Amino acid sequence: MKAYVLKDEAYQFDNVMNKTVGKNELVVQLKTAGLNHRDLKLVERVPSTGKKFILGSDGAGIVKEVGEGVEDFQVGDEVMINPGLNWYNQSEAPPNEFEIVGVPFNGTFAEEIVMPADFVAKKPAYLSWEEAGVLSLSALTGFRALFTQGEIQPGETLFIPGVGSGVNSFIIKMAKAIGARVITTSRSEEKLTEAQTLLGFDRGILTNSEWSEELQNETIDLVIESVGGLTFNRSLSVLRKGGTMVMFGSSTEDETTINLREFFYGQYTLKGSTMGSREEYLALLQFMEKHQIKPLMDKVYSFEELDEAFDYLKEQKQLGKIAIQIQK
Repeated sequence: MKAYVLKDEAYQFDNVMNKTVGKNELVVQLKTAGLNHRDLKLVERVPSTGKKFILGSDGAGIVKEVGEGVEDFQVGDEVMINPGLNWYNQSEAPPNEFEIVGVPFNGTFAEEIVMPADFVAKKPAYLSWEEAGVLSLSALTGFRALFTQGEIQPGETLFIPGVGSGVNSFIIKMAKAIGARVITTSRSEEKLTEAQTLLGFDRGILTNSEWSEELQNETIDLVIESVGGLTFNRSLSVLRKGGTMVMFGSSTEDETTINLREFFYGQYTLKGSTMGSREEYLALLQFMEKHQIKPLMDKVYSFEELDEAFDYLKEQKQLGKIAIQIQK
C-alpha cells in the first residue's frame, strides 16, 4: 500500500507491506488523517537505520476487516483512531507500555492501518470525516491538561499562550463550554481578532507585550503552557499565588531556570501532562458530543500534497487543525 514514511532522516512516499490483522485487532481503511507538530519533529528523534516508519497519529475511516475476538465493531463501521496505545485507565502518569500511533507503531499516513480494537472508537455522527480525522491527539491532550491535571472549574480564569495551536484551540473551546474565562496570546493582532470570532475566548494579548503589566488586574487561576523555555517564566509571572501551571509541550527551549524562592513562597503547583488514557478518551468524546464541539479547521490537503502540508505547518501560520484527505 502507499504510505508516507520517515526513512533515513527524510520524509517520503513509499510502498509498504500491509500488516495482517491479528486477534482483537481490526483493519481501518483510512479516509482522513491529521497533521501534528509531533510528525514535524520526529525526523530529529528517529535515528537513520534504513527502516521505514509510517508517520501520522490521527485518523478516521471505515472498518475493512475484523480479527478474532472483536465484538464491538463490524465491517463498514465508521471509526476514529485513538493514538494513545496501551494506556487504559486514568492514572497519574502513563504506563511504561504507553506508545503513540505513528513511530514506532505504524501511523495513519497510509491507505489503511491495523489497530487494536480497544483503541478505536465509533465516529460521532455530527463530525465530518475531516473533523474526525484531526481530533484525537490534540483533543485528548487538551482534555487531560485542562480537566484531569488543571482541574479547571466554572468561573475560573485560564491563561493559555499561543492561540494558533491545534491543542490550544480545543482547550479554549472546552474551557468556554464549562463557563471558564479564557485569555490567550498571538504574535498577530489580526490573528487574535480572527481567532476570537472563531473560538470565543474572552481576551487576547500580543505575544511581545508585557504580560505581567497587561494582566495585572486579572486573577489567573490556571496556566496551560506548551511554548516552553521561551515563555515559562512570563507565564508563571501572571499566575495567582497558589495557582496551577500545566505543561503539555515545549515547542521552544526544553530547559529553563526559575527562582525557587519565589516559586515556593508563591505556593504554585506545576504539573506535567501528555496525551491521555482510553478512559479519558471516551470521556472526551462524550463531552464533545454533549457540547457539540468541533475542531477548528485550518486547511485540508490531499494525500499527495503531504510535503506541502508539512511545509505549511513549519511556517506556524495555521489557526486550527490541518487535515489530510487519504481517500474520498
